[in-house]
Amino acid sequence: MLAVYWVRRIVLGKNYRHPLPVLHNRDFSFGLIITAHQDTRFIDPLVDSILKQTHPHFKAYVVADDCDISNLHFTDERVQVLRPAPALHAKIKSIQYALDHFDDSLDAVIILDVDSLLHPNFLAELNRFFQAGYLAVQANFKAKNTNTSFAKMDAIGDIFNFFLERKMRMDIGFSAAIWGSGVAVHIPLYKEVEYKHFLGGFDKKLQAHLVQRVPQIGFAEHAIIYDEKITDGKALEKQRTRWIHAQFKYMKYGWEVLMTGMKRLNANLIYFALMLLRPPLFMVVGAGLFLTAIAAFVSWTMFFVWASIMLAFFVGIAGIVATHTSNSAMRRHVWMLPAFAFRQLLSLLKIKRASKSFLKTEHTNVVYIEEVLAAEKQQAL
Repeated sequence: MLAVYWVRRIVLGKNYRHPLPVLHNRDFSFGLIITAHQDTRFIDPLVDSILKQTHPHFKAYVVADDCDISNLHFTDERVQVLRPAPALHAKIKSIQYALDHFDDSLDAVIILDVDSLLHPNFLAELNRFFQAGYLAVQANFKAKNTNTSFAKMDAIGDIFNFFLERKMRMDIGFSAAIWGSGVAVHIPLYKEVEYKHFLGGFDKKLQAHLVQRVPQIGFAEHAIIYDEKITDGKALEKQRTRWIHAQFKYMKYGWEVLMTGMKRLNANLIYFALMLLRPPLFMVVGAGLFLTAIAAFVSWTMFFVWASIMLAFFVGIAGIVATHTSNSAMRRHVWMLPAFAFRQLLSLLKIKRASKSFLKTEHTNVVYIEEVLAAEKQQAL
């Protein structure tokens, strides 16, 4: 994928943007769902970034689940605060609660995590994709904070994953993987999804549903969400325990997509399914290193083959990070990724906890969009 990226960049230029035909010459209206649970600190900054959008056709629904909303006051009629009673304690249920209160004029739903912030052109970029006929589009992520080593490594993981599973899939004509936040979906299409489980993993079910029903899940590289990165090892373990559990629990959807792809002889679905069936990357890399070590005792030819594969992989990671961030500190932290992988291994050992509790990730970095954009501009100088 990195080689394809460089060939395209050399041939088409550094500033090339994926062409989007205008099939629907109108502005689409978006319903943004903000799911907050027992914490309202991040609602004001996120709503502030929403109200600063250059695309004005939207309504925001804040689902304050089990929250004190006495301090939430918005004068803009496009923002509505909802407080479910009794408390829902599930993101999927909060999303559905907001959908039940949607205005009939809305075209697409966008699901947001409460700790995020939106670039002012976020909705304008998504509007371009819907005008081009896309029914499901994943936005791009950038780090809201890189103030600790773990935050930098978390941001590096996003750069790698978004390049491999979203940007390059989009560029070769395949569907992008979706994230648990920042995905925009045509409302009738979203309402077709039927959830049977409510403890995490809603995005796994959603993307398996979408990829089988739309020609391509788009990736809007310039529709940017600033996402809070974890700041320490304990927070990473907690977060990854939940993610790893969800990946294995919902891996069955990969087989469903694979069978559909084989029946339709659809390369997009088959490739998408293989990525769904792939274990977490740290496990794949660990297995590769283990086999490299074993090969040294079996055959030197086999050892050099495995060593070349692993070397190419690590060079690829460094190359992706080097071409997608100008932050020299983040580039240096590529060599600390083994510590990040070790924390994920510890998360794997605690996976049973995720079947009994949501393991909510705690966030602390309350900032406004102007501060993030100013820091980003300063970093680019």
